[in-house]
Amino acid sequence: MVSRQIDEHAMTEADCVECGATVTLHDDYEIGEIVDCTTCGVELEVLDTEPPVLDRAPELEEDWGE
Repeated sequence: MVSRQIDEHAMTEADCVECGATVTLHDDYEIGEIVDCTTCGVELEVLDTEPPVLDRAPELEEDWGE
């Protein structure tokens, strides 16, 4: 996982675990937040913030009214 600071607005970048593309995170992202990779469309969950760690977001299963 590669992370780096960009521009003066403290935007942070991390790599998509699915396709390797750069994912830009806004400056107040939080653990548990779901972000989308704009290249492959996969949903990623923020697992840590310092440095940013992303992993595939868990798939939500239908509960069928249970």
